[in-house]
Amino acid sequence: MTSLKFGTSGLRGLVSDLQGQPARRYMAAFLRHLRETGQLEQGKVLVGRDLRPSSPAIAEDCIAAIAAEGFEPVDCGAVPTPALALEALAPGAAAVMVTGSHIPADRNGLKFYTPAGEITKQDETGIAAALDIAAVSDHHGSVANANAAALDRYRQRCISLLKPGSLAGMRIGVFEHSTVSRDLMGEVLSGLGAEIVRLGRTQEFVPVDTEAFGDAVFAPMAPWLKEHGLDVIVSADGDGDRPLMMDDTGAFVRGDVLGLLTARFLDAQAVVTPVTSNSGIERTGYFRQVVRTRVGSPYVVAGMAGLAGAVGFEANGGTFVGDGVAGLSPLPTRDALTPLIAVLGLARQQGTTVGRLVAALPLQHALADRLTDVPSDRSGEFLRRLEDEPDYAAAVFQPHGISGLSTIDGLQFRTRSGHMVHFRASGNAPELRCYVEGSTPEIASELLDWAMRTAAEAVR
Repeated sequence: MTSLKFGTSGLRGLVSDLQGQPARRYMAAFLRHLRETGQLEQGKVLVGRDLRPSSPAIAEDCIAAIAAEGFEPVDCGAVPTPALALEALAPGAAAVMVTGSHIPADRNGLKFYTPAGEITKQDETGIAAALDIAAVSDHHGSVANANAAALDRYRQRCISLLKPGSLAGMRIGVFEHSTVSRDLMGEVLSGLGAEIVRLGRTQEFVPVDTEAFGDAVFAPMAPWLKEHGLDVIVSADGDGDRPLMMDDTGAFVRGDVLGLLTARFLDAQAVVTPVTSNSGIERTGYFRQVVRTRVGSPYVVAGMAGLAGAVGFEANGGTFVGDGVAGLSPLPTRDALTPLIAVLGLARQQGTTVGRLVAALPLQHALADRLTDVPSDRSGEFLRRLEDEPDYAAAVFQPHGISGLSTIDGLQFRTRSGHMVHFRASGNAPELRCYVEGSTPEIASELLDWAMRTAAEAVR
């Protein structure tokens, strides 16, 4: 048995199951799949990685497999996922990012890119079919390095979002921890005129989940805001594709709110977002079309296909740019820096603070959390009973009642009071996620506490 499997964002599993031959075999299978489907016959394949301890060795495994399959490996080194994707899209190259994103350091993963962008669910099936048990050589010749080029291309794209000096007078904290984008965030924001205060840098890998605001890793942020007199604090997850922002009031700005404001800043005509994003997005009336999908970047990217002027985003904040948006080249993969810059730019344009900008939105109050170390069979049984056993579901929701249910991804219940509770098993880790919406912050907080207690009693 192996922990390796494709989830909502690439192949993930325990380092002990991935490093060495498994990584080489999956990399080789990806390249064979590209050949078999006519997506890439030969040429360059870019390799990037995050800062977790196991990533350099796994990147070397990928490089060896690329060489063994007759392609040209290009080492982009430690680089944010969107920077790697952007560098690969320019010449029409394939790429692989070695990252476990926000999951703990004992796990890692591979995120594959075809010359057209992120792999699809169909590609995942093809890669699995091309997997071979034969050993892949660990030897390779000289390898080109494109770290500086990839970082510079992405840096210039980010800076181009605002006019020079747009953030002058702002004092921004950058929570650096172990995100691979920690240096670049400060460079871009200071390049746009902001004064930067660097905070919380660590040499140990920290699994930062941009949807789990209650995690202990975020406890220092509110005190930092006051101590340093900051307008906002920004950060990102391990591979720099999911943003984090604390506004001037000390409140976290949810990822779907960052995405919504980014789409508004970029004058998007349509938005594509999973069912877990705030249900009030449609009520804003900002966009001609709102498309809802399952959770996971492949579903958002698929939903954007054929839509002109579309911006995609997820509840974790990662933002996707489609064709015909604000003069930008398409970047159909999650990006953390674009939404951070866009929201700061929109606040400046409207002459207000980020806190007031968010407060003016006609949205439900939304919160999210997760139960960790929940085996998939336990979360699966809990969700199955809620869906298939009406009496069980009614008993669980007895304090609130059920007025509706959506099963697009997980189970999203509407209560008789018009509030929402959504249970969903993570596709990347042994976790059960919970999302709630309430008409007031107090109701949302109470609802989340109730939902987390209820889920814990059911799966522990």
